[in-house]
Amino acid sequence: MSTHAKRERLLLADLLEAEGPDAPTLCEGWKTRDLAAHVVVRERRPDAAGGILIKQLAPRLDRVMEEFTGKPYEELLQLIRTGPPRFSPFALKQIDEMSNVVEFYVHTEDVRRAQPDWTPRELDPVFQDALWSRLERTARLTGRGAPTGLVLRRPDGQTAVAHRGAPVVTVTGEPSELLMFALGRQREAKVELEGDPDAIAKIREAKELGL
Repeated sequence: MSTHAKRERLLLADLLEAEGPDAPTLCEGWKTRDLAAHVVVRERRPDAAGGILIKQLAPRLDRVMEEFTGKPYEELLQLIRTGPPRFSPFALKQIDEMSNVVEFYVHTEDVRRAQPDWTPRELDPVFQDALWSRLERTARLTGRGAPTGLVLRRPDGQTAVAHRGAPVVTVTGEPSELLMFALGRQREAKVELEGDPDAIAKIREAKELGL
């Protein structure tokens, strides 16, 4: 596994263990047990994981998720730590790096930021650049359902257009925070918003920017 993906995977597993199976998360309706089951199903049950994106497959995903949430919590954590099986596409280093760095970072923050005493993580510049690279490539996808124009901007001025339209809201922050914002965690993201006040309000309240 790649350095970033492996590190974030182990951080997530350690945090899930520390918080226990019934802690809150930022994922609506999910506790830590549900989040752990989601991570395992995504990697180990591709026959069901398609239901995350394809509505027709959602009933199968629901059944498999129910099966995995019923497993011992310690077993789920061990499956996360050991990583995907050999037959999973996530076992390939390139796919692991491309797909799992953001997945594990965001879900780690989903657990951390649901706690009342959370504080921001200090991330090194190399990791921030890695997150920005992924955000740049997926900005149009993650922002395609935004109710207004949406531009994501790093503190150094680099920008990515997430949604074309008017009026435009510009969101400024570190790549890690911009990811949280773009992936539906607007209220918990440490960012600054500029633009029309009504447009800002719409962006902040949108449940999913990518729908």
